[in-house]
Amino acid sequence: MIFKLSIKFFSFNLLNLLQTSQGVIKKRQGWLIRLQSEAGKSGWGEVSPFKSSEQKICAQILRDLGNTPSRYQLEQTITKGPGVISFGFGAALGEIDSLIGNEATQKGLKGPSSAILLPTNESLLLKTLDSIISQKANSQEELTFKWKVAHHSNERELSLLQEILSMLPSNSKLRIDANGGWDRKRANYWAAKLQSEPRLEWLEQPLTPKDVYGLKKLATNIPVALDESLVHDPSLRQTWRSWQIRRPLIDGDPRILLKELKNKNGYRVISTAFETGIGMRWVEHLAVLQQKSQTPTKPGLAPGWRPNTPLFSSDPHNVWEAV
Repeated sequence: MIFKLSIKFFSFNLLNLLQTSQGVIKKRQGWLIRLQSEAGKSGWGEVSPFKSSEQKICAQILRDLGNTPSRYQLEQTITKGPGVISFGFGAALGEIDSLIGNEATQKGLKGPSSAILLPTNESLLLKTLDSIISQKANSQEELTFKWKVAHHSNERELSLLQEILSMLPSNSKLRIDANGGWDRKRANYWAAKLQSEPRLEWLEQPLTPKDVYGLKKLATNIPVALDESLVHDPSLRQTWRSWQIRRPLIDGDPRILLKELKNKNGYRVISTAFETGIGMRWVEHLAVLQQKSQTPTKPGLAPGWRPNTPLFSSDPHNVWEAV
């Protein structure tokens, strides 16, 4: 089968700077993909690398495919390419095969309520937390917050931890994400302080992605969620028995994760990579399926971090025309 391949480059800025232990995220860019089959069906995808080194690799792969790739070429590209490429074409083919989208059995599932990603700017962090808690004061909704750490001094972040815990309602949850920025000594210290904290949902990627032994040992004392480790070593997706942060846009072929969630595999958490509306359709669809797993939990969709423009529409045609 031969497809018509159309590609558009996109770029946008987040509404706020996101500081992590690995650097600052301000801008996202990549390519929107549209595949059209010989029968006239369309499938949409998105390729948006985080690493600048992957930008050049992806650009070359897209150029090499040309305007009329075969299904065999695309499936080979999915198998061999970087995860972001595998997502883009796996998503588009999945839609043509009616796994998602207008002709799917489950039409464009809209994502559930999300965990709230707190600002990394120190002055905004506590103000935002206080504002959200105040707004929800009369609600029974269970709030989940995600806090990025390992980009200030340890002493300052421990002080902030006490302030955050003093503000959190008893029925809320906290996810603490170090993005691999701690060493074992610091991770163990935080784990000891938080071991009896019932509102802690997990420590997310506390150690460098390669330190699997240290992560396994830490997970015997406190809930640990892997993120970057799953990208560094995808085999951990089959062997890690605790929480897995799955970001579909960098995870690879989304048809694999779709199958895992349809089988109701537990301990998967769906998380954003700050995608456009085309990528978000898959993220939200998978997030809904995660709610039906053995271990439902709120996805990390980072509401309020993207501009409110047609680039983030749930209609792929609107996204395409917005570029």
